[in-house]
Amino acid sequence: MSVSVYYSACRAEPLTGPEAAAVERVVAARMAAFPYDDEENLYLYDVDGEILAGSTKLPSDPGRWLPVLAHVLDSVTELRRAVDGAEWRVHTDDVDVPWDENEGYVLPGMRDAELTAELGSL
Repeated sequence: MSVSVYYSACRAEPLTGPEAAAVERVVAARMAAFPYDDEENLYLYDVDGEILAGSTKLPSDPGRWLPVLAHVLDSVTELRRAVDGAEWRVHTDDVDVPWDENEGYVLPGMRDAELTAELGSL
């Protein structure tokens, strides 16, 4: 069974030049910092009616799941902060990821080292 994280942003106006440049910078930096070369990273694609859309399939290795999830949600947090005035939706296959003005997109336990270690032993 695979789980993916989906992210999208909608608004009436397209990305401005500075916003598009900021998105490119965020994507390049976050892809370069991705923790695993052999796992799926940020993947953006075109969807009618959305200014940004993408998804990332989470690893099948449970020990990699939380580090990849944290990296992707941190990346989407940076993207959201680079694009003003859009309506964002971020979710896994069946769970919406809440937005927090201070922390960005975060799920309980996603930075828990003990939980990551425990999942890695499965």
